[in-house]
Amino acid sequence: MEMIGERLYELRKDAGLTQDDLALILKINKHSISSYERDKSEPPDAIKISIAKYFNVSVDYLLGVTDIPFALDQRRTSLRLPESFPEEKLKELMNYAEYLLYISKKK
Repeated sequence: MEMIGERLYELRKDAGLTQDDLALILKINKHSISSYERDKSEPPDAIKISIAKYFNVSVDYLLGVTDIPFALDQRRTSLRLPESFPEEKLKELMNYAEYLLYISKKK
C-alpha cells in the first residue's frame, strides 16, 4: 500500500509549510505536491529522495515500509532492532544510550 501522500502531507503540515512553500523548496510546481498528497500521482525517485532529505526521514518511511522515520545521518552507525521491539520503548532506549555516552565521557 502506497503511503507517500499521507506521509508527505503529515510531514509538510508538521513543518508548518504550505504546498507552495514545499514546491519552492523542491523546485517543482504546487500542483505536483497536491497530486502526490492525494495519491493521484507518484513522485519520481529523485523527488522522493529530495523529500526524504529535506524532512530528514528515510524513503522507506515515506513509502510506508516502516513507521519509524529513521533520521538520515550517514555519519552514524545504525543499530538494527528486533522487529518485535516496541515502538513505545524507543525513547527509553535513547535515554539509556545518552546515559552510556555520559558515563563514558566521565572516565
